Amino acid sequence: MTILTFPMSRIEGHARVVIEEDGGVVQSADFQAMEMRGFRYFVIGTPSEQMPVIVPRICGVCSTAHHVASVKALEDLYGITPPPIAEKIREILLLGQLIQNQATSLFLFTMPDRMGVNSIFAAEDLDCCGLNDTNLTQSALRVRKAGTDLITLAGGQFIHPVKAVIGGVTSGIKRERADAMLKILDDVLPVAKGLFDCYWRLSLNLRDRIGTWGDDEPTYYLASTQDDDLTLNSERLRVLDPTGKEIAGFKPRDYQKHLIMEESRYSYAGESSFQGQIIRANSLARMNMARKLNTPEADLYLQRFKQEFGDPAHAILLFDICRGIELVYAIEKARQMLEDNLEQGDVKVDYSVQDGVGFGLVEAPRGPLIHRYEVENGLIKDADFVIPTAHNMRAIRRALMVVANRYISPNGINLELDKAVGRVVRAFDPCIACATQ
Repeated sequence: MTILTFPMSRIEGHARVVIEEDGGVVQSADFQAMEMRGFRYFVIGTPSEQMPVIVPRICGVCSTAHHVASVKALEDLYGITPPPIAEKIREILLLGQLIQNQATSLFLFTMPDRMGVNSIFAAEDLDCCGLNDTNLTQSALRVRKAGTDLITLAGGQFIHPVKAVIGGVTSGIKRERADAMLKILDDVLPVAKGLFDCYWRLSLNLRDRIGTWGDDEPTYYLASTQDDDLTLNSERLRVLDPTGKEIAGFKPRDYQKHLIMEESRYSYAGESSFQGQIIRANSLARMNMARKLNTPEADLYLQRFKQEFGDPAHAILLFDICRGIELVYAIEKARQMLEDNLEQGDVKVDYSVQDGVGFGLVEAPRGPLIHRYEVENGLIKDADFVIPTAHNMRAIRRALMVVANRYISPNGINLELDKAVGRVVRAFDPCIACATQ
């Protein structure tokens, strides 16, 4: 028995892939989160009102999604509905996170795989994008910064935002600040499109080189967005079967009736399934559900995607193409929303602390995120975080088996295995910092 270990880089958090083979026959291929953080345990006894400030510390990248999900869980528990302007500002906040995350995943994490280098900062020949190395790097970081600027505008600060509060938001967005952000988005949209066009072209070349898009087997898909509405500040989860038919829809408080949550024997990250079936969340799930996005450039990309790859599409490396579509969408959608008057009107409502159980849902970049809080005497008695990466853990393991069987045989181990393992894991854009709760 031979054990092959591959430490993962260019992902959020710390993880590794461990493959066991015997005489060229693959026995197992596991994606292992190696640290136990236990966030759900040390918040027990915390005053419930403090949770929206505490839980963003789960992750410096996903802090926006945790912030909004926490507020929504407590609003559900307290039985209050925030004003419409607050809901809009929260959506803009989540769009900022989508821009920041998708730009990071596409250009910093996975574009090096398309170019055959370890980092875009170390690339020597980037003429395929029509840019030199300095311009490519600067352009990628410029797109990412537009997302962080939008988070700061709508959330008060970039890392660990504070502006969403129980009952609404702390303030509106002044017209002059919205106009300044509109200028940034107008300037960055063509940059993002140029980088994504290059990324799409490089991805097609990658398919030719390795002969596959990875794990192409049909599966189930989970998201909380709608057919013609990619609202991230969402209220209901949906499941598609492998043919693209919607077979289930449910509120976050009913997730245990549909999703099986399990501990893993090989990792500190848990995993979920839909009634025992492998599911995929994240960008590919959302684009498979979407009929249109209602922003002009993103709709053109979505139409092209479905024409080229099918509807629904199943190959895992298409997750990355879908992230590019969402990057363009988020820039366009944020621009549309910032045209509105977000300065005047009520931004929050009063509330009274109550005991009970509350559920909060948002569509994070990696898929549906659910916070569940049980409150007793104003304190957290129990907390549960249903992390998007958990929805993909079984799919990751299956895709790793596909890769392992492709590059391991009785004749030996193809050195392409090392690179292929990284491509597979990064396609799912896992967040290990969140997943080990």
